[in-house]
Amino acid sequence: MKIPEFIRANLLLKMTSLNAVVVSIRLAIAFGMQRIMYEFIGAEGLYKVGQLRSLEQLLTSVTSLGVFNGVVKYLAEYKDDKPQLQKLFSSAFVFSVIGTTVAGLGLFFGAEFISDYLFATRDFAYLLKFIAVLTPAIALQRIFDGVVNGLSQYKQYAKIQFISYLISTILTLAALYFYNLDGALLAIALSPVIQLGMIFVVFFKVVKEYIQFKELSFNTPMAKSLLAFTLMSFVSSILLPFVEIDLRSMIAERISETDAGVWTNVTVLSKNYMVFSGSIFTLYVLPKFASIHTGKEFKSEVFNIYKTLLPIFGLGMLVVYLLRNVLIELLYPGLTEMAPLFKWQLMGDFIRLGSLVLAHQFLAKKMVRNYIFSEIFSIGLFFGLSYYFVVDYGVEGIVIAHFIRYALYFLLVIFLLWRYFNNRRNKRLKAQKTD
Repeated sequence: MKIPEFIRANLLLKMTSLNAVVVSIRLAIAFGMQRIMYEFIGAEGLYKVGQLRSLEQLLTSVTSLGVFNGVVKYLAEYKDDKPQLQKLFSSAFVFSVIGTTVAGLGLFFGAEFISDYLFATRDFAYLLKFIAVLTPAIALQRIFDGVVNGLSQYKQYAKIQFISYLISTILTLAALYFYNLDGALLAIALSPVIQLGMIFVVFFKVVKEYIQFKELSFNTPMAKSLLAFTLMSFVSSILLPFVEIDLRSMIAERISETDAGVWTNVTVLSKNYMVFSGSIFTLYVLPKFASIHTGKEFKSEVFNIYKTLLPIFGLGMLVVYLLRNVLIELLYPGLTEMAPLFKWQLMGDFIRLGSLVLAHQFLAKKMVRNYIFSEIFSIGLFFGLSYYFVVDYGVEGIVIAHFIRYALYFLLVIFLLWRYFNNRRNKRLKAQKTD
């Protein structure tokens, strides 16, 4: 089928169109998967799956010491500068060795304690020891994923994501059928390894063009530059999974594991449709913002992104809201207490999309203090409001906190960016007067 000219002429629309097809198929698979898992392990089992996924999200950052966005930014800037790329990847791999050593040893020797913290039982210590062995693969997958994103190879990225997700789903279903919850958790733990394998199959020739493996050295010439991204990653990719884990545990303790599963189910749906925008951020927004140097260009690009993404995203979310009861019956029959959570989650996610587009300027320009302050504000507000609202509103209080969090975060990001560009303009005017 021929792609219309107005799509072919717009890179963001081309990415969005391809991404929409891939994500739509993925959503259909994910919905079917959720229904089957709910039938086998119930809401209580899905709560445990949610805990494991949050742990894996945390590990993707810890094992690579959070260098993913640094790899994306600097690869986009230095892709024609081979000596600089060797410095980048030598530093990134040293960071990953440190991260995997700390994470692997911590998981292996603290397995019983961590299992008790995550699942309120020590029965899953074996699972954590298994994941500890996989930490090097998790780190490599994250770094190579940064290469794909830094080069804006959106077609290859879509292929890698889709095929690895399909293989992971089939493996999880088979493990669930034969070994129930334990099998499903082990299969989910293998997901980063499967994705790493697909990167090697689909993209390794390109990876070898940019990473000269034989010339990598065990030193860190770009340590200072990457440490900024480690700090930024810490507050977003490490603190947030900790908060999610703690909130699930709090709901399970104060209300029930079923209610913890209800909130987990809503966040799983949210994360599945937010995948639609997630890849656009790293494949398009971050490299694009890294090449922009004036406030006028930034505003123009933000407007272009908003007019492309927000109508599509808003329409999709409206459809999800109108069909919420149908979705619940299809995926989680009888779990009607999920219905009131949708409006708050969807409104929060819509504002989140708009604010995250803007906040990627912090990453693109390495605005460390602004990024860390805004993320701590956002995560701290979510954590505090969740504990406050859950007293009066139960599990619905968590999604109310989610909505308020992103409404205030959006305003804060606008203010910080206005101050950034205003300060730059004042410095430029001052320099002109001096000359």
